[in-house]
Amino acid sequence: MSAQPVMGFVGVSTQQSSITRVFPEWARLLGLPTARLVGYDLPLDADRARYRDVIERIRRDADHWGALITTHKIGVYQAAADLFDELDEFATLCGEISSVSKRDGRLVGHAKDPITAGLAIEEFLAADHFARTGGELLCLGAGGAGTAIVWYLARRADTPARIVCTDTDPDRLAALVSVLERGGVDTARVRTEVVRGPADDLLAALPSGSLVVNATGLGKDRPGSPLGAHARFPTGAVVWELNYRGSLEFLHTALAAREAGGLTVVDGWRYFIHGWSQVIAEVFGLTLTPSTVDELAAAAAAVR
Repeated sequence: MSAQPVMGFVGVSTQQSSITRVFPEWARLLGLPTARLVGYDLPLDADRARYRDVIERIRRDADHWGALITTHKIGVYQAAADLFDELDEFATLCGEISSVSKRDGRLVGHAKDPITAGLAIEEFLAADHFARTGGELLCLGAGGAGTAIVWYLARRADTPARIVCTDTDPDRLAALVSVLERGGVDTARVRTEVVRGPADDLLAALPSGSLVVNATGLGKDRPGSPLGAHARFPTGAVVWELNYRGSLEFLHTALAAREAGGLTVVDGWRYFIHGWSQVIAEVFGLTLTPSTVDELAAAAAAVR
């Protein structure tokens, strides 16, 4: 390992992320005391050249061991997939890259979201939740995270009877359906909707016990929510806000209705923990046990 190994962080506003405060302590706990994190901020509408420049910089710099990619997972895949020597199954299937690592001089891209989503979901959703409640899934947003969540839940033993996914971009919804079909998922129970305003009508049509997910990025990368301020959640719904920082309008709407509606409201903090720990392990070739993840989570909570 180089004297001061570098891990990149490709996002929109990387310095605002808690990882900038968490990473030094995690590096110490994981036996990487000299490792440092370097952020690469790109706008939401970054062009192909900027994506390729960042990946080229990581590939050429021997001190760079890899990187985590947040908002730009699909953009990096579309613009720079050819710069990688190897892509894992999920990266190719989902058309996204969330983890960059190097193995024997080869640049490797992974899509960690299906793994991260599964680890987070199993912590707050009972193994028989959908069979017991008859709840459905409303996933607001069909980007990388939304696609991974739908993918995971569509293949779970206890799966929603119906899945509704929304996005402002019909191409992203078509790509989601293509991913599911190529992965052998029966898409007859999957409904996609182009929604460019509040999705309150779709929310109101859900049965009790449904899972509602904000995977749009609204409330973090830019203000706003995919729901109206007075949206009515189904009784007993599980509401998952993937963000843990930002204006968090969606989360505040859910929290305001939690007691009256018997809601379970989950923010994105554990998703953040699993997402970063999985990629750090990949970049530095580490094996994480559940107890190690708990130790990392405790250290992160101290600086949250």
